[in-house]
Amino acid sequence: MTDYSIPRPVSGDVVELILDDHRLFESLMREMRDSSSDRAGARDAFAAVLVAHGEAEEQQVYPRLRRKDAIDEHEAEHGEEEHAEINQALLELLECKGTDTQKFDDAVEKVNEVLQHHLTEEELTILNPARDEVSEADRQALGSAFLTVRGEHLDAGVTVETVRALVQDAHAEGLLEDEDD
Repeated sequence: MTDYSIPRPVSGDVVELILDDHRLFESLMREMRDSSSDRAGARDAFAAVLVAHGEAEEQQVYPRLRRKDAIDEHEAEHGEEEHAEINQALLELLECKGTDTQKFDDAVEKVNEVLQHHLTEEELTILNPARDEVSEADRQALGSAFLTVRGEHLDAGVTVETVRALVQDAHAEGLLEDEDD
């Protein structure tokens, strides 16, 4: 069993911190695609940092960037919708009993699909405006706020029940379409 460590920086520019997590997501996705790796360990680390990252963005980053007029309400809401889609795909991945099945491979592919779409959009429509329109001092302060919430979620841990509750909340908030629609 491999222990995938999740970096826990204590400060930094919020844009760079978010980008660092994006690269970590991509690395852990590669591990989950590799049948010779500790796929269960990679999945656990991926789930933990993914949820912590998304919750920190929604609680700290998006609202503050809106207040600074770096992004508008639509961009923030779209980011939250994409987080909900990623969490829904993550739930399917976490519900897989083993990591050596076609169901697991299919779930990894689905998570990767929605994740890559989100990372590309977020880097273009949220992080670029943050770089251009938010001062370095404000990005540092926002980085600290992001890391505080991220750390709280990492400390709390992520279970399949945690992700199931996030998906249920997203449905209740109208961020995800019901399967019946």
